[in-house]
Amino acid sequence: MRRPPPRHPAALGGSFRDLWHDIWDAVEPILVRAYAGEATHRDGIAFIMHRNGYPEETFFSFGYTPVRDEAGRVAGMFCVCTETTGRLQAEREASAGRRRLEQLFAQAPSFMAVLRGPDHRFELANPAYLRLVGDRPVIGRTVADALPDAVAQGYLDLLDTVYRSGEAFTATASPITLQAQADGPASERYLDFVYQPIFNDDGAVTGIFVEGVDVTDRALGEIALRRSEAELRYLNADLERQVILRTHERGLTWQVSPDLLGVFHPDGYFERVNPAWEIVLGRTESEIAGRPLRDLIHPDDWPRTRAAIDALAENDPVFRFENRYRTRDGLYRWISWTAVPEGGRAYCSGRDITEDKAREAALDQAQDALRQAQKMEAVGQLTGGVAHDFNNLLTVIKSSTDLLKRPGLPEERRRRYVDAIADTVARAAKLTGQLLAFARRQALKPEIFNVGTSVAAISEMVGTLTGVRIAIVVEVPDEPCYVHADPSQFDTALVNMAVNARDAMEGQGRLIIRVRASEGIAPLGIAAGAFVAVSLTDSGAGIAAGDLHRIFEPFYTTKGVGQGTGLGLSQVFGFAKQSGGEVFAESVPGEGATFTLYLPRVAGGPAAEAVPEDAEPLTDGHGTCVLVVEDNPDVGGFATQTLAELGYHTVWATNAADALRQIERIPYRFEVVFSDVVMPGMNGIELAKEIARRRPDLPVVLASGYSHVLAAEGSHGFELLHKPYSVEQLSRVLRKAVAQSRERRRRLS
Repeated sequence: MRRPPPRHPAALGGSFRDLWHDIWDAVEPILVRAYAGEATHRDGIAFIMHRNGYPEETFFSFGYTPVRDEAGRVAGMFCVCTETTGRLQAEREASAGRRRLEQLFAQAPSFMAVLRGPDHRFELANPAYLRLVGDRPVIGRTVADALPDAVAQGYLDLLDTVYRSGEAFTATASPITLQAQADGPASERYLDFVYQPIFNDDGAVTGIFVEGVDVTDRALGEIALRRSEAELRYLNADLERQVILRTHERGLTWQVSPDLLGVFHPDGYFERVNPAWEIVLGRTESEIAGRPLRDLIHPDDWPRTRAAIDALAENDPVFRFENRYRTRDGLYRWISWTAVPEGGRAYCSGRDITEDKAREAALDQAQDALRQAQKMEAVGQLTGGVAHDFNNLLTVIKSSTDLLKRPGLPEERRRRYVDAIADTVARAAKLTGQLLAFARRQALKPEIFNVGTSVAAISEMVGTLTGVRIAIVVEVPDEPCYVHADPSQFDTALVNMAVNARDAMEGQGRLIIRVRASEGIAPLGIAAGAFVAVSLTDSGAGIAAGDLHRIFEPFYTTKGVGQGTGLGLSQVFGFAKQSGGEVFAESVPGEGATFTLYLPRVAGGPAAEAVPEDAEPLTDGHGTCVLVVEDNPDVGGFATQTLAELGYHTVWATNAADALRQIERIPYRFEVVFSDVVMPGMNGIELAKEIARRRPDLPVVLASGYSHVLAAEGSHGFELLHKPYSVEQLSRVLRKAVAQSRERRRRLS
């Protein structure tokens, strides 16, 4: 960068504007006024001056005086230019220093104020000082005007003495009564402070600097707990009388406080205690002082109390610490403690909270009773609903069996009654499946599948269920959203929510099915993570706020009689919970409702899909030997009879121990084991694991209608047949198990 030429001597004879081009905007106005005949002056004009070998920021004052000719006209001007750079920089530094001091003054934890003049008028006061005096307006006012309560206690006299003498005054734990607010109650505070005179250059006092800290808590502790030490400071009777009087006044809190006050020694005992101990615990000071603390508290509370004592030894205060102290009559009282360590001791204050604890316990008991009543109401509703639906189903079965007993029944009517029984059994199985889903006790068959694909595939069936008067909009993202869940139960849940939406819209409206990825379910409070959300939004009448929390209860329905069992949404609820997800309902009455099913999202796609097996007719067992393990006599007898009719040879064991004995008795007698899951003693899962350990080549087929083990852990890789099962299902699963076992043995041979 080229440095500009010097202003002198080239400035002589040159244009004024060219000379001062860099500050022309500032100079021109005062120059114009000078040529107009007005003497002008401008201070603090800044511009960059190139001198001393480098550019620097400079400041100048310009004064222009008109110069007139013989006719009195302005013929020129006289310019006086004075550099003010040093002065302005000094003022800047002084201003910055003052701002730093003001910040320190404002942020100081101690209270500070500056008083000016013999009448002690407030010039400055930091926030700590203003808080001390109750945020009263003091700036610009005298002490006598702003703090009349302090004047009445002699503090104005102290200020006058310091101002006249020029000697500082220091006070330690000086008591003062101040009002927290102008019209509020007064409180006594204790202050450590200093009055420091402020001198001018001539050595005369011009003001007083006030600085100090509020030591009320420390002073009260010293007054209350070290009364005897204060008494020993005075030797003659007159001083002793004054000290006793003052100690009595300041120790009144110690004497009349309903809280337990005490001085705790680090070796584990109280040195001194106040009279409240005798009132609360029935024990005098002589029974408490010097006694090990462990002898006074409840044994169960000692480990926590020991930890609190250790914290005090590390100079850490303890707040709201609760433990139990034994009373004279052997009972216990709950005490809430605050303890502050100082000078090798801990100064403690404890409040009796026994009644508070009793009220909390009573409230908890009442809440438990309420929850139990609510549970009983739900159980009553559940059992009533189950009984109602099963009675209806049993009525159909009973009537059909009675009609089947009539002689000479035509084949067409016989088949109709048999079909009615089969349909009713299927409905009963569906009902128990919904109950197990709600109870989260169904044995799921989870696999990884794309939710978007499943929703798109089932949307056509949903359209058939809802009818042509309901417009269905399906929104599925382009990227796959994989979950690990039972796809069959997922489809059932989707259909149940769609049917619920159809009924809410009374067969006409708009249903939006939306699939999206979600990073969390904040309103539901379940574990954070990635989820796939499937939401169904209808345009129905909505759900009343009072019904939202009940809609997932079994048999609860807002529909009319005969329009629903009240188990559809319960199945959705149970499926979501058992799959590690959640279902959430939102609704505004009159504006429809949205049901959102959340399922945990997984990475990666599903394994290659197996080719589904075609339905097969009943297969003859050809004498294959089956070990049947069933504790229920009716089910066991039916199973053995059914297998015999299918051509199998069977041995029936009523428990797992008997089954293991049968297997060991004649090795390789059985080609397959068909076992119930829920049995007394060793259950079916445990039996299957033991057989796999002893005979890895012997397949096990499990059968169950309910098992908390299956619901929580799955079938552990064993083939599972759900009760109630059909003869066709039993034939197919046994044939499959035997064929796979024979194929494994063939490959190993």
